[in-house]
Amino acid sequence: MSSGEKDESNTNMALRVRALESLLLEKGLIETPAIDELVDMFENRLGPWNGAKVVARAWSDPEYKQRLLADGTAALTEMGFDTIQGEEMVIVENSPDTHNVIVCTLCSCFPWAVLGLPPVWYKSAPYRAEAARDPRGVLREFGTEIPADTELRVWDSNAELRYMVLPERPAGTEGMDAEELAKLVTRDSMIGVSKVAPPSAA
Repeated sequence: MSSGEKDESNTNMALRVRALESLLLEKGLIETPAIDELVDMFENRLGPWNGAKVVARAWSDPEYKQRLLADGTAALTEMGFDTIQGEEMVIVENSPDTHNVIVCTLCSCFPWAVLGLPPVWYKSAPYRAEAARDPRGVLREFGTEIPADTELRVWDSNAELRYMVLPERPAGTEGMDAEELAKLVTRDSMIGVSKVAPPSAA
């Protein structure tokens, strides 16, 4: 799954979405305000920024981090992020010894409340197959090298149970507050295909 293939897939998906939107509007099945509301929900009220705030709080609040790892669903609700379809949320923590990656091998189950809509590549057959079969190879395609002695765990989401990665906190962030920390966190780091870059490299 090269970057060119990902770009082409993104373009094709965008064209299909626009065509479907135009058809639904033309037939009067949806209205522009309804589309605007959905877009606002997924871009501003649901999405990676929510997950980034969760990660930043966990990095700066050890007690919250314990609650998050013990009961992800309850800890997310505590911050006002309820799951969309009643699914249970499990948060898995990256460390120097362990790296976690999320996939849905059957379809594209994804933690919408904290990560928003799944990226096109997450839903693609190559990612779903290769993340389970050759996770180190997949990470390498994203530019993420994991040491050979680091345990690599792959978590398979489904309709009832979804995962989010708590990325490893980068060095050089000791004096940063939660808002500053959240700006470092990316969607891909919460899926596990990348790491959070230190401030100097972000």
